[in-house]
Amino acid sequence: MAGNPERRAALVDAGVEVLAREGARGLTFRAVDAEAGVPVGTASNYFTGRDDLLRQIDARLHVRLAPDPEVIAGLLTRPKDRSLVTAFMHDLMARATRDRTGYLALLEMRLEASRRPELRSSFTKSVRGDLEEGMEFHRSAGLPGGDEVVTVLYLAMLGLLLEHLTLPDVLDGVLPGVGVPDGLVERIVETVVPEG
Repeated sequence: MAGNPERRAALVDAGVEVLAREGARGLTFRAVDAEAGVPVGTASNYFTGRDDLLRQIDARLHVRLAPDPEVIAGLLTRPKDRSLVTAFMHDLMARATRDRTGYLALLEMRLEASRRPELRSSFTKSVRGDLEEGMEFHRSAGLPGGDEVVTVLYLAMLGLLLEHLTLPDVLDGVLPGVGVPDGLVERIVETVVPEG
């Protein structure tokens, strides 16, 4: 395996672009090479196969979509109430919207994992780890509600992100006077997170 870390990172990011645009069936080494603007055959020198590339895309997406530690630190100076949870959910929505390609690639990973047991296992572990990390963060930050609230909030936000990033017109005007996505973020948090 080739060892240039910058080239590997560029190939993984090119894989994210291909996956988001073409889906898992279009994710070939040749397509990744073309997207990265490198000679044909380069990707095959960096990845042992498609599963290896998909695992590395999964790891890269965790970095690309992760919250900014400075933003989190700034938010944590605020009172630990429902409005802080709302601010965290707005940050999540903003990150996914800014890196729409990354989030769409993450959705494609979910679909591919549903078809391939060997990928399902590692991707399930990765996503479950994210959920458990969110629960732990919520508890340690002293935010209102427990693991059940975090789980329901996770599911509601996942649905909002899916609609907003794939079929945004579905939600336009669905709740009169509630903006998309910001008003819906606030409505989700008001509905799920207890006050105080």
